[in-house]
Amino acid sequence: MVRSATGTWPVFGSLQEYRKGWVRPDVIAGLTVWAVLVPEALAYATIAGVPPVVGLYAAIPALILYAAAGSSRHLVVGPMSATAALSAAIVAPLAGADGGKYAALTAVLAIATGIAGLLAGLLRLGFIASFISEPVLKGFIVGLALTIIIGQVPALFGVEKEHGNFFEQAWGVVTHLGDIDWGTLVVGVLSLVVVLGFKRWLPLVPGSLLAVLLGIAAVAVFGLDGRGVDIVGHIDSGLPAVGLPGGVGFDDYIDLLGPAVGVLLIGFAEGLGAAKTYAAKEGYEVDANRELLGLGTANLGSGLCSGMVVNGSLSKTAVNGGAGAKSQVSGLVVAVLTVVTLLFLTGLFEKLPEATLAAVVIAAVIELVDISALRRLYGVWTERLGSIYGYAARADFAAALAAMVGVLLFDTLPGLVIGIGVSMLLLLYRASRPHVATLAREGTLWVDAERHPGLPTTPHVLVVRVESGLFFANADHVKDRIEDLCTDDTRVVVLDAETSPFVDVSAAQMLLQLRDLLARRGIELRVARDIGQFRDTLRHSGTDATPVGLYSTVREALAEPKRPGDGS
Repeated sequence: MVRSATGTWPVFGSLQEYRKGWVRPDVIAGLTVWAVLVPEALAYATIAGVPPVVGLYAAIPALILYAAAGSSRHLVVGPMSATAALSAAIVAPLAGADGGKYAALTAVLAIATGIAGLLAGLLRLGFIASFISEPVLKGFIVGLALTIIIGQVPALFGVEKEHGNFFEQAWGVVTHLGDIDWGTLVVGVLSLVVVLGFKRWLPLVPGSLLAVLLGIAAVAVFGLDGRGVDIVGHIDSGLPAVGLPGGVGFDDYIDLLGPAVGVLLIGFAEGLGAAKTYAAKEGYEVDANRELLGLGTANLGSGLCSGMVVNGSLSKTAVNGGAGAKSQVSGLVVAVLTVVTLLFLTGLFEKLPEATLAAVVIAAVIELVDISALRRLYGVWTERLGSIYGYAARADFAAALAAMVGVLLFDTLPGLVIGIGVSMLLLLYRASRPHVATLAREGTLWVDAERHPGLPTTPHVLVVRVESGLFFANADHVKDRIEDLCTDDTRVVVLDAETSPFVDVSAAQMLLQLRDLLARRGIELRVARDIGQFRDTLRHSGTDATPVGLYSTVREALAEPKRPGDGS
């Protein structure tokens, strides 16, 4: 048992209260996921720039250790396209042309990510994932998926691959169209049709595995490897060596610890989203801090087994849940079958065409190019432009676009930094621009007049509500907004403080300044329904003997005029 701040975290928690009737669906789900995981793990390893077998090395410890430490019954953890691309972007500049050091640094990155995940879980930092907004994450994933796809197109066409950002790689494909190997293209396109076709019309059939087997059969029967079609080649059989990677020093661990935090953040966000989706469907809860522990132990185990970074997979979790999985026994079945693959089946995959592998990657990530989600964000922007939510709508779309363009223009790691930076700026932007609503009376209630345009307003009186706490970051915006809402006919401004649970000293001083500014225009400022800490701070922040008038209700504030300070 692992001790937490609120009790204990059970090891293999998803297996508690295991039922005999779950064995069959768990085994079937495990077989189904294995059929998808093996070809995709080989493919994702190539994205990370390491030999395909490294993907299998990573999957075994990841599946076992996540089952032991994680909280989801359905999440499948293993190599994934997003974190594989991040791994390549981080490791390539450090390794240079040294292939041996590249593989070692890839494992070191997994270890560093694991250490970061374990520390974050023990420190209960699961809330951090909420600081990356959904629009930013969506834009980042779309940009990353497009970059992965364009990186696989040369293998699909049988042409030379150019390096650089998305646009440089795309231009490289265009300039090499005259060098297309037509045999490779046919194999790649047919493989893509098989994978996408089965995903579309027969989703329970593992189209990726079928395409891989057909590609291997085509090479064996027609001798395609002797006709210019590139194949994967030798894959080491047997289990990986366990231990720290050789050929690297302590400085390499330190250099990769910072980037590992970024890898952890993206992998955690994707995995937690998948875990929560299936937990909601099956009626149980996941613990964000245990998910960090699960992800941390999975990455640590992967790195110590010569693997690569891993995270929870939405697509394979969907396969797992769709096949009827009830617990992490399905993941343990996948781990056992992957061990069997490494011991006895690696020779089979050596004849796998590179074009088929590229097709599997493209088919796996093409569903991540969610242009419709970006279109919806843009639609919200245009629909609400100028409305009370115009700021938020513009900010959401701009954040998603910035994250996507950052990945496309500046590559994966800088794009990640841009995405996180934009997410933080978005948070600050919204905090500094709260909605200041003009209120109208509806019976005994005061409601937003912009949402209820037919309600009459009180002559010479402006009743407003700030839908946020008041503090230094938004004080000037609130002051300017209230001043703008006042007209030449306004004589009293009532601030309904019910939706402002707190006020800091800067905002209290702002209210006193606003009182004085409005007084010069013949307008009196009153505060109604001041509560808790709001009241305490406001009453002790006055700079003279005439503080802002405080009242128990809006109705009381609109009653017979009172001298400021005489209210309750």
